[in-house]
Amino acid sequence: MYCASGPVDGAYLDLATELGTAIGTGGHTLVSGGGNISMMGAVAEATRAAGGRTVGIIPRALMEREVADLGADELVVTETMRERKRQMDDRADGFITLPGGIGTLEELFETWTAGYLGMHDKPVVMLDPGGFYAPMLDWLQSLTGQGFVRQAALDRLTVVDSVGMAIEVATAR
Repeated sequence: MYCASGPVDGAYLDLATELGTAIGTGGHTLVSGGGNISMMGAVAEATRAAGGRTVGIIPRALMEREVADLGADELVVTETMRERKRQMDDRADGFITLPGGIGTLEELFETWTAGYLGMHDKPVVMLDPGGFYAPMLDWLQSLTGQGFVRQAALDRLTVVDSVGMAIEVATAR
C-alpha cells in the first residue's frame, strides 16, 4: 500500500482508515512503508484494530522523519530506500495506491512499470474515489496520442473509486 506519510485533510485519513479496516476484516496482511503518521499510520492502525496483521518496512534514515510504526506486527528496518521497495515488492500480493505526493507517485510508477514490463503479475490498483489523480490520468491518456505511452500500459493500472473494489482487485490472483 502506498499513500501520503505527511499531514493531509481528514477526508483522506478517513479513506485510509476505511482501507485499513477492509484489509483487517478481510484477513489480509498490510505491507506498508512502516510509518505511523498521516495516511500511512491510519491504514496500519485500522488494519490492526480490525484484526489484520501489519508489516512495516522503513529505511533507517526515515525512522524519525516518518515516525516508525513501532506497533507493527513486524517492523523491518532497511539501510536504503531501494531495499525498502524491494522488500515491499517481494512481500506484497498486490499494490494499492491512495492519494499521496512524490514518494507515493514514485512507488506507484515503479510497480506499475514493472508490471507492464512483465517483471511481476501482481495487480496494481489506484484507489481514487475523489478524483485526486484525474489530472494525472488525463495527462497520461494524452501521451498515448503522442506515442509516449501505450494504451496497454495504461490498461495495466486499475483505477477504482471504492475500497471494496480496491481490495477485490488487489487480492484477485
